[in-house]
Amino acid sequence: MVAKHALDTAEAAAVLDEVAGGLMSVWARAHNAPDVPVPATQLRALLVLERGPVNISTLAAELGALASSASRLCDRLEASGLLLRDPGQDDRREVTVRLTTEGRALMDRLRVRRREELERVLSAMAPAARQALLWGLSEFHQALGPGPAGRVLEHDALEHAAREHDQDRERPDDPFPLPA
Repeated sequence: MVAKHALDTAEAAAVLDEVAGGLMSVWARAHNAPDVPVPATQLRALLVLERGPVNISTLAAELGALASSASRLCDRLEASGLLLRDPGQDDRREVTVRLTTEGRALMDRLRVRRREELERVLSAMAPAARQALLWGLSEFHQALGPGPAGRVLEHDALEHAAREHDQDRERPDDPFPLPA
């Protein structure tokens, strides 16, 4: 979908909201497979832990939940063999949670599925459109600023795509020049 005119912020938000639904359905297909042993709420916690160990309070904050709810959620994940609790070295009340080998294997399997689904969709796009999308997502990611939502990426793939776009934008034969 290409806009015939420049979209104002409200129109752009409406388009992004609609498109985000499609992206979420790609993710959902990977996460709702029969061999995924956890419901969506527990999976959200595993996605946070995939970035590294955190204490229960931090996990609760990232999930938008109470610490007691996050602790019960961790109980279920620990019983499933997907999470381990480590007592703090200085304060034993400070509990850190992290993925087990089985938890990491599950998250790796889901990442592969998500990327296969995304690759299928992206392969149907023209290369210049893919590049523009990644540039736009990079800008969106930067606009998120600090905080949990801004730390979602595991690596700098979007930043890399933006740098590539900046290099390509300098080429005079670019059929889809983007604003600086």
